[in-house]
Amino acid sequence: MLGFIFGLLLAIAAIIFWTLQRTYQHAPAKELKRLARHGDDVAALLYRAAAYGVSLRALLAGGMVLFGALSLVVLVNSVGAWLAVLVLLIIGIVGGLVLVPSGDLTRSSLWLAKRAAPALSWLLERLQPVFGYAIRFVRKHRHVSVHTGLYEKSDLVELLERQKHQPDSRIPASEVAMLQHSLTFGDRFVSDALTPKRVVKMIAADESIGPILMDELSKSGHSRFPVYSEKRDNIVGILYLHDLVGTKRTGRVDTLMSKRLNYVHEDFTLYQTLLAFLKTKQHLFLVVNSFEELVGVITIEDVLEQMIGRPIVDEFDRYDDLRAVAATAAQKDHKEHAEPATEPEPAPKTTAEPPEVVK
Repeated sequence: MLGFIFGLLLAIAAIIFWTLQRTYQHAPAKELKRLARHGDDVAALLYRAAAYGVSLRALLAGGMVLFGALSLVVLVNSVGAWLAVLVLLIIGIVGGLVLVPSGDLTRSSLWLAKRAAPALSWLLERLQPVFGYAIRFVRKHRHVSVHTGLYEKSDLVELLERQKHQPDSRIPASEVAMLQHSLTFGDRFVSDALTPKRVVKMIAADESIGPILMDELSKSGHSRFPVYSEKRDNIVGILYLHDLVGTKRTGRVDTLMSKRLNYVHEDFTLYQTLLAFLKTKQHLFLVVNSFEELVGVITIEDVLEQMIGRPIVDEFDRYDDLRAVAATAAQKDHKEHAEPATEPEPAPKTTAEPPEVVK
């Protein structure tokens, strides 16, 4: 009878180690550490044991196997093989349903983990030299190579796609989408993002500067316009809308345009084009094909839109129009008086250094 009771106690001990193993499997050390930093006392208690990592897993797995094997041996000697297997099967099913978490953590498993955490951390602290030596011995004499399964960039994109649909994800879906576009935008080409020549708003070099022209350009929704002479393929400059704001000059467009022209090939990758924009400090490139024919234009906003996966509204009017800046400041003052104070946003930049051309 004593042997049977002792065998039951050993089986219960094996169930306890099994429960602890599953509990710590569902509560990884990184998550416990994060929660502990935010003041979670239970997470801080569990992290004391989870911080040992492989040593904790080895201890729990070893305890489960050891006590399970001992309980089987003791029960077989006490009540026979068939009855011992039946008893262990019943204990395993009941313990698995009551204690062992199959998905999310249960109250009983969490309660048990809290009670066992001090003893586990105390035991691991003293057994760590032994576990450390065993781990170093195994790594030294047996090469273990575990691949993460991420072989190519597409695998990372797929991983991010799963993260975006993860119910408990702490990363906003918009930021995950931005990461996906950042990984793949370098694989796309200028021809995928350019504005075709047939829809580009161009201006004749001999056109007169005046209110009619300014109104027409403002309604186009763009802030940079290629200037051509005689025919549309003969681009001689770029007219920037901000050069027209407040100007008192009259005359022709070619007296106000910038003669700096930069070209990119339609087969350039968007990553190469972004580097070219940063190097030249220009905002618009003329796109040509292999026959040196003009096929369209591409702006730095076009490249950035491909990178972040969302359209960028041209902020020219907001930052260079004095009335718009004043209206924005008035709205901000009204908001600060109507709502609790928040940290002030940095003032928008209104000037830029003169562009440099790399030949």
